[in-house]
Amino acid sequence: MRGGLERWKRGVESRGIRHAVGYALEGVCDAHLVRSPGVDALEEYGGIADSSVTRFLVEHGAIRSDELSAGALRVWLSGHDPVTGEERGKTLLRSDSDLLLDGTLNHPKSYSIAAMLHPELAAEFEALQDRIRDRVITLWQRELNARRGHGGSIRESIAQLEVVELQHRRSRALDPHIHRHLWLNIKVRGEDGRWSNVDSRVAMKFHTVVNAEGELAARTDPQWIAALARHGYTIGEDGEIAELSCAVAPFSRRSAQIEANRVQLIAEWTRAHGGARPSVEVLQQIDRRAWAMSRPNKPALLDELTWEAAVRDELAAIDPTLTEEREHCQPPQVRAEDLDLDLLAHAAVVEADDRSRASSGRFSQFDLRAGAIRALAGTGVVAEREALEDIVETIAARARSLYVRLSSEPDIPGHIKAFMATDTMRLKIRVGRRFDAIAVPGRSLLPDELRRGAASVDDLKKLDAAQSAAACAIAGTHGLVAVTGPAGAGKTTMLRAAHAALIRQRRRMLVVAPTRKAASVAGRETGAASSSLHALLHDHGYRWSRDQTGAQVWQRLAPGDIDPTTGQTYRGPQRFPLDARDRIVVDEAGMVDLQTADALTEVALETGAGMAMVGDTHQALPVGHAGAMASAIRHASAAIEMHTVHRFHDAEYAALTLQLRDPRDHDHALQIAADLSARGHVRRVDNIEEARAAMVSAYFDETAHGRRVALVCGSNIEADAINAQIQERRVAAGEMNSTVLAWGRDEQRLLVGDAVQTRRNDPRTGVENRAQWIITRIDPDTIDLVSPTDSGERRRITRDYALDHVMLAYASTVHGIQGETTDAAVVGPDVDAAGLYVGLTRGRHHNEAIALGRTDAAAREHLADTMLRGATEVTVNDSLRAVDAELLRTARDEAARPQGYVSGHPSLSGTSL
Repeated sequence: MRGGLERWKRGVESRGIRHAVGYALEGVCDAHLVRSPGVDALEEYGGIADSSVTRFLVEHGAIRSDELSAGALRVWLSGHDPVTGEERGKTLLRSDSDLLLDGTLNHPKSYSIAAMLHPELAAEFEALQDRIRDRVITLWQRELNARRGHGGSIRESIAQLEVVELQHRRSRALDPHIHRHLWLNIKVRGEDGRWSNVDSRVAMKFHTVVNAEGELAARTDPQWIAALARHGYTIGEDGEIAELSCAVAPFSRRSAQIEANRVQLIAEWTRAHGGARPSVEVLQQIDRRAWAMSRPNKPALLDELTWEAAVRDELAAIDPTLTEEREHCQPPQVRAEDLDLDLLAHAAVVEADDRSRASSGRFSQFDLRAGAIRALAGTGVVAEREALEDIVETIAARARSLYVRLSSEPDIPGHIKAFMATDTMRLKIRVGRRFDAIAVPGRSLLPDELRRGAASVDDLKKLDAAQSAAACAIAGTHGLVAVTGPAGAGKTTMLRAAHAALIRQRRRMLVVAPTRKAASVAGRETGAASSSLHALLHDHGYRWSRDQTGAQVWQRLAPGDIDPTTGQTYRGPQRFPLDARDRIVVDEAGMVDLQTADALTEVALETGAGMAMVGDTHQALPVGHAGAMASAIRHASAAIEMHTVHRFHDAEYAALTLQLRDPRDHDHALQIAADLSARGHVRRVDNIEEARAAMVSAYFDETAHGRRVALVCGSNIEADAINAQIQERRVAAGEMNSTVLAWGRDEQRLLVGDAVQTRRNDPRTGVENRAQWIITRIDPDTIDLVSPTDSGERRRITRDYALDHVMLAYASTVHGIQGETTDAAVVGPDVDAAGLYVGLTRGRHHNEAIALGRTDAAAREHLADTMLRGATEVTVNDSLRAVDAELLRTARDEAARPQGYVSGHPSLSGTSL
């Protein structure tokens, strides 16, 4: 089961219900090639009032089903019995109350293509989805729980829950894409017969297991695998049907072309009708016309048989052999008794550990179980699901030797992140010890010594006291210097002064950063030699790869060894040799992960080179495990905190961002939120749709006045949604021509004038990972880019590079915007503390946060919660305390809930970095 679990929220005047019903009826009507736009008003569905959906009722593991009309569905969504109208428990009317949870059965596209080519496979694919659905909804009934009592502190087992299933046969672009939505109603009946709300936090965390179950079924189900084999098909390592995978990308590109046609046609219709919104019937006509526009000589109006024939013709055009019958094959099958269960246990822990990066290395039993299921799915074993259960349990049991418990409590709920991989714990401790060894006491330069080394008097005049102290420390002889400070504190100016002082001493300064982009900027602005951090480590012999369990493994070559990646003899560092007089300065050090820090500290210890970690633990975290910067601060022989903000024109706002960076507690966070709101830096909205609209409007408002604006989101999915809306609006306004286009990553269409980001270093063309650009020209083979900054740099990339490594960048995540400075910034409501802080410190002139809430007070509460979300746990003791906090918040069985609970950790209480 690929796809996420999303919440549907209640909205003002029940907009969430109306939107949800519209979405449900879209699924019902998809069989008639009607695509609903997901409208807000039920009246637009008057012509399909007789449609129905299937409801599944799961009670004590038994499943039964019935049909709900559109009217009954409305009643069901509102928390009432759809037959009797009886209210189910207490109705929650807050705007942030969950309405339902939407899980998606979304398989590889090649499965849908196979179903299109062979009626028998279509039936088998539907049967496979039926089996996955039944397992998912019975797992929900068995594993999830309701919350009761004050603050939802009491856990109640679920006796009955209800799910509505929506089936789709194709994508919005009318290409084959068979998938289903499972709507879990938030109202569930407990074992005591009372109705209350499902614990959505547990449900969201359990979804990693649900996704893993879907993947296991798709790869190991005997009926499905046998049906594929009868038609000569096998499943490849990537999960696609190997013999059909060549058709996936061409279909995806065609889908992008249809979407471009559709946007253009909607814009034309809207302009022709005075800005009116097209009806469902008009959108149906537009969809068919958009599909036909990219398929010459195809009819504009389609019935089901004509559509299927047209798709088969397209497959034949991609590869004539795709539509030919294939001989029966016998896929290689692994016997259960031949499985290496210890290897699978390692793979399960690796997966759980990868998922734990946002929680500083802590994972849950749900995470571990999902890892065990996914590890088993990739083995090639084929068996009924029941026969695999003992194997999954054995894998999970053998994994216990590979992780440690962070709580002595015997009964830890499955969703609590109370475990840590032993290797990750050792890594945290080792990095701390190495920082401690590097931190040899030394002396900082005196201010007069710094002054004598300055390149100009003007440079020194720009330094405040903290900047001067930091520059003196870096240019001195301390083994390990840590310099922290808020966004806009002038770290670059400080480093320029330190570099000049080191040159006067005939010492070298090498600036490295987690990305090549950041390193290039730092090197250009300080005048020092620069490199990406990984390029430095590669030069010193480090190589990294994934082993058969999926773990990232670092190895080091000794001079004379054969480099396995090139076949050449490694001769030691050539580009960046280091000695004891050199100073390695790590810029943006808060984004350095523990594994990279482990290798870098080893280099520093071997060469004797001094280190300076310059960054901020309150900004964007690394992609891997966090904590390196915070550990360096704890062990540094010289630690300087820069506290004056130079970026903003408003001194009072600059002071407020210092509080935003590190609120003391919830009350302090509420006060900061109130101050931000009073100064006009908060915009309240009722729901996510309004938040997106506000960010889109902000983009057009700022750019209309010639200002550059940063839109910061908490996820790539949210950024993609805003990017698409901005692009569509620009096309509709005639700012961009949608008929001259290229394709970017994840099937995004790219137009001349689009703001984009390159996502991979390419030495041939000079583009860097996460660099921002504007598309200026699209040719048959190449795309021209220009930097949106004053530098005006120009680059030319290939269309092939764009297809894999270019994405729209009107909005981006915190990692995409880290290090940027713009005129204004707007931050979405789905970010964590780092995202909020980074976003509200990008704009020189104005910064604004979007907060959810039906009232101003609720919006401030939402903002305060955001400020406290996502703190890094540096030491193991930090993680122990975080587990205790989670245990205290979670719902527990009333009889088993401890009173005045205080956890103890006799085996780990003394562990620290």
